[in-house]
Amino acid sequence: MIISSVSQGLLWGVLGLGIYLTFRILNFPDMTTEGSFPLGGAVAVTLMNNGTHPLFATLAGTLAGCLAGLVTGLLYTKGKIPTLLAGILVMTSCNSIMLMVMGRANLGLLDIKTLQDLFPFTKESNLLILGLIVVILVIATLIYFLYTRLGQAYIATGDNREMAKSFGINTDRMEVMGLVVSNGLIALSGALVSQQDGYADVSKGIGVIVIGLASIIIGEVLYSTGLTLLERLIAIVIGSIFYQFLIAAVIALGFNTNYLKLFSALVLAICLMIPVLRQKFFKGVTLSR
Repeated sequence: MIISSVSQGLLWGVLGLGIYLTFRILNFPDMTTEGSFPLGGAVAVTLMNNGTHPLFATLAGTLAGCLAGLVTGLLYTKGKIPTLLAGILVMTSCNSIMLMVMGRANLGLLDIKTLQDLFPFTKESNLLILGLIVVILVIATLIYFLYTRLGQAYIATGDNREMAKSFGINTDRMEVMGLVVSNGLIALSGALVSQQDGYADVSKGIGVIVIGLASIIIGEVLYSTGLTLLERLIAIVIGSIFYQFLIAAVIALGFNTNYLKLFSALVLAICLMIPVLRQKFFKGVTLSR
């Protein structure tokens, strides 16, 4: 169970890293997440059923997520549609696109080799190795990108859009780029999780934004402020693993799995309130002295 929770935490951690690019850096609440996540899985699983190599199928699923993010970015920057509404529009459209791609509401991977099957070890070990490789590659790529001039312009856009404009940064392009990269990572996570589960489903994206946010918030709660960028990205993945352990514990205790989404929302709400409760607690301690 430990290896399984860590493996799942690594794959879901990619989702958290994707959401971090928009939610934390751009301050952009992107609802496209709940469409791009299952879209990545739908495209990957469909291509694999048609004989495509799992690596190329996974990359195609990632590209599908990038396109979803591009549409959201264009609706927001060029169409001047509010952030939440732009994401909801694309999220809703993705549902129909997935039905067109798969031809049905869900599609399995019966007797089809997946990405983790390319490794010659046990199923659990293969999944763990795949998760480690993907997370290391994603974090290394993000660190490299965010420390380039383009990446610094992207961060500056999230910090202060008007000031970034005054420095000659095309903030619209930065926001579109962020949404493309973010949803590409989210779709990558969706493609990997679908291969792990053995099927793709159009309803798989419901509530995933809560899981991604929980990974980010738990990572921030577990570690103090003042982290470097690398440490912050690693903390998100650790938060995702910790969240999967919480889910595994809930299942082990015999709770009804139909209420996992409710549990996810409660965990996120509690984690969001911890800084406020901590501040009030310490304030009360100071006053009592």
